[in-house]
Amino acid sequence: TLGVPAPLVAALTAADIDSPFPIQVDTLPDTLSGRDVLGRGKTGSGKTLAFSIPMVARLGGALAGGRRRPGRPLGLVLAPTRELATQITNTMVPLADAYDLRVTTIFGGISQARQVAALKAGVDIVVATPGRLEDLMKQGFLHLDAIEVTVLDEADHMADLGFLPIVTKILKATPTGGQRLLFSATLDNGVDKLVNQFLHNEVLHSVDEANSPVAAMTHHVFETSGNDAKKDLVYKLASGTGRRILFMRTKHHAKKLARELTESGIPAVDLHGNLSQPQRDRNLEAFSNGSVKVLVATDVAARGIDVPTITHVFNFGLPMKAEDYVHRIGRTGRAGRTGKAITFAEHRDRMK
Repeated sequence: TLGVPAPLVAALTAADIDSPFPIQVDTLPDTLSGRDVLGRGKTGSGKTLAFSIPMVARLGGALAGGRRRPGRPLGLVLAPTRELATQITNTMVPLADAYDLRVTTIFGGISQARQVAALKAGVDIVVATPGRLEDLMKQGFLHLDAIEVTVLDEADHMADLGFLPIVTKILKATPTGGQRLLFSATLDNGVDKLVNQFLHNEVLHSVDEANSPVAAMTHHVFETSGNDAKKDLVYKLASGTGRRILFMRTKHHAKKLARELTESGIPAVDLHGNLSQPQRDRNLEAFSNGSVKVLVATDVAARGIDVPTITHVFNFGLPMKAEDYVHRIGRTGRAGRTGKAITFAEHRDRMK
């Protein structure tokens, strides 16, 4: 009834997705008709499918480009982190398969050889982080003059990471008449300028207030006397049966706690910026497939990790900003499930 074509309905049904989330109900009629859309929705609200469905439907149908051309994709999705780019690709590939569209992921931290080979072979949709994408454009391996649909996901996080100048350069390289979809929790830090410059006659869909927490979530705060007391509590709470994420402030502390938990009989893996991409992929896969139930991470994992069955999020250290807390706890209670957010605080953390 929302206008999703039959091949995609079949692909979604095969993945046990048969009813839409509010952001999908609101945006799909506009996105499928080719309108520019500015979408605001809390984490876990279903926005990846909200832009993947219309991108694939339009590129596989009305905007089908015929023969693939090396280095000239038709669709582009920009994401702030490698993890989010990978999650988006995983969501999009089963839909793209329904139309024989090729999707490739481009990000830094690994050799570009495979990415260049994929581009030379011809791809229809590129999901990328801005830095590596710009590198490949400069080297002449990628051209954006055939782009029909562009998506900016988590534009506010791209602004936080300082990517907006590169994002602006990338968007200028896409045709002005193409469809553009931008998803962002806020319009701060220059995101509003992107909207004004690159979206035309856009429709705003705001399903939730910016930074609103997940509704089906219980929040707990344990006040402790220091790190040793925190660790004792963590060991007790991390030893349950469900998947759990523990957030630390620093890479060093994440690595150390994961090692200590494992040594104490609670298998854990770490996820932070000091790991190579293969290490990140390996640890995230172990967590996703359930062979390890505990992930110890820095804020690099607060966005982009979509493992639906995470039951608990622990904040070993308080996040620096309120929106960081919202994104951390958004790893649980996803897709209508319930979740628990547990924060460890010391007396000095109390508001004076």
